[in-house]
Amino acid sequence: MNKRRVVVTGLGAVSPLGNDAKSTWQGVKEGKSGIGMMTRLDREQFPAKVAAEVKDFDIEQYVPKKEARKMDRFTHYALAAAFEALEDAGLPRRLEEEDALRTGVWIGSGIGGMETHEQQFKTFQERGYRRVSPFFVPMMIPDMAAGQVSIYTNAKGINSCTVTACASGANSIGDAFEAILRGDADMMITGGAEAPITTMAVAGFCANTALSTNPDPETASRPFDADRDGFVIGEGAGILILEEYERAKERGAKIYAEVVGYGSTGDAHHITAPAPEGEGAARAMTQAIVKAGISPDEVDYINAHGTSTPYNDQFETQAVKSVFGEHAYNLAMSSTKSMTGHLLGAAGGVEAVFTAFALHEGILPPTTNYKTPDPECDLDYVTDGARKQDIRYAMSNSLGFGGHNVSLLFKKAE
Repeated sequence: MNKRRVVVTGLGAVSPLGNDAKSTWQGVKEGKSGIGMMTRLDREQFPAKVAAEVKDFDIEQYVPKKEARKMDRFTHYALAAAFEALEDAGLPRRLEEEDALRTGVWIGSGIGGMETHEQQFKTFQERGYRRVSPFFVPMMIPDMAAGQVSIYTNAKGINSCTVTACASGANSIGDAFEAILRGDADMMITGGAEAPITTMAVAGFCANTALSTNPDPETASRPFDADRDGFVIGEGAGILILEEYERAKERGAKIYAEVVGYGSTGDAHHITAPAPEGEGAARAMTQAIVKAGISPDEVDYINAHGTSTPYNDQFETQAVKSVFGEHAYNLAMSSTKSMTGHLLGAAGGVEAVFTAFALHEGILPPTTNYKTPDPECDLDYVTDGARKQDIRYAMSNSLGFGGHNVSLLFKKAE
């Protein structure tokens, strides 16, 4: 039996740079920033003053107001991105029964409905349990993005949600990829969604000093720069349509890229700090390369996790050096979080969208705001704007609290 192949046929996104994948990607290519002063919350309460917020998003363009009120914001973003991805793949928003039975949904979220939780707890405190929404629990739980996308698209195959902090979106894509490989589905709607710009989420990240306290939106997110001081919290969703290759070819689908490798490891080290020298991340990258059956020097580009935190950027750089050796200095590596901020559980979804676009168009997205070199971070971070370069293999890394490390490996469509 021939090994099944998995390709990317549709892309969708809601991000701080735009409410669809194409405008988001265009913004990234132009080095634009989606980061601004925090407006969703009273920023005077926090040392962190900036955020990467989604702008001018109207859920009523996608679902009726009455239904939208039964969903948290992270589910709104997932639905919009899923609808776009299906349309981009040349498929209807609501699948025909024959396709529906072999189509699954796997969408991750690190936090789920934090905003709903805060609002409903306030209602409980002020007005008692009877006034808490009967939809509170299904609005809050992290799997509900996958659940609602399944309901609205009629996808009746495997339906799941991987919750692995900031690796949730990438883990979900990898798990969806393997579901197709083993024959459990022929198509998957997959990625990540997050809406964490809420009082308690921002308070928690400020309390553990993870967020940048730089008040300038233009320079707050500066991955690999010596003056980096934390990540900028962001929100949105990134969704891919993964399809079994023969099925995609048969229906004449546009193919952005092929998924060829997936690595997933645990640090077994610390709840928030990465393992020294990025040891766990290195094993995830190696796993993905081995599964793809290629050599490390065939990888041309890495979309880094690159959070703009002191430890992450240094250790991810060290991990790349340990996996790729001298080739680490030949490959290109960039952090699009310099423009989007860190979308937590949605980061892996949005960055997989960027990686597919990079392969499809032969354009490497830049790392912006890089001013002061860090001797510990001495690789090619594409710091002089987007670069036109034909690439064959590209990797996307995501690392999460709890010691989760994920590496997705994509190949240029042939």
